[in-house]
Amino acid sequence: MNNILSYFTNLGGIILEKLDLLYVGKAKKVFKTEDENLCIFEYKDDATAFNGEKKGSFDGKGIINNQIANIIFKLLEQDGIKTHFIKELSKRETLVKKVDIIPLEVIVRNISAGSFCKRYGIKEGIIFDTPTLEFSYKEDSLGDPLINDYHAVALKIATREQIEEITELAFKINESLIKIFDNIGIRLVDFKIEVGFDKDKREINKINKIISDLYPDLLVVCFGCPKQEKWIYENISKYNAKVSICAGATVDFLAGN
Repeated sequence: MNNILSYFTNLGGIILEKLDLLYVGKAKKVFKTEDENLCIFEYKDDATAFNGEKKGSFDGKGIINNQIANIIFKLLEQDGIKTHFIKELSKRETLVKKVDIIPLEVIVRNISAGSFCKRYGIKEGIIFDTPTLEFSYKEDSLGDPLINDYHAVALKIATREQIEEITELAFKINESLIKIFDNIGIRLVDFKIEVGFDKDKREINKINKIISDLYPDLLVVCFGCPKQEKWIYENISKYNAKVSICAGATVDFLAGN
């Protein structure tokens, strides 16, 4: 096995190996690990602009990208926003959760700048009364075209529930990033994120679909308190059940377990 690097992580003393190359993007390489739910990012020194039309390389760029990104991820986590970040492994490499990416680029703008000004013929530097939100379909061959939420649902890029969740998350991240950058004297003009779901989220989505397809009169949730209450609160709008109740360990007890 070529180019294998081993890392001792704090995840229960597991040694994870950097295995096959899964993907090469504009800014990073993504490697498989022994754990199917974890990947390793290796940040590159490459720089691109205009959807890859302009390319260059800057010595040390990958190191800077890795370290700045991880600082921001840690601060977002402290603010209650979940990210894919797990652990920085080296100056260029980071251990992350493997997620299913929704092919949308989510762009939040606080101040007019760049392509937004060119598109609408306005000057730069206009501070918006409220942030704007844009979606681009992440497809390089099409130039990542702008789409709206109805397009995303019609093209089955995302569900209506996912769009609502992404929208709420994007504005929450904006509020958090504004505070982070204000603290170091930087005004946040705009930013772009991508959103994905990890294994736990995928399992919850499968469960919600099964429940919705069955359309039960009564849904009994037996995760134990307070997990079951939290689960119903977070998912009740995503499945079709007339009544949902929490039963704790009742079913296991009656079954003799």
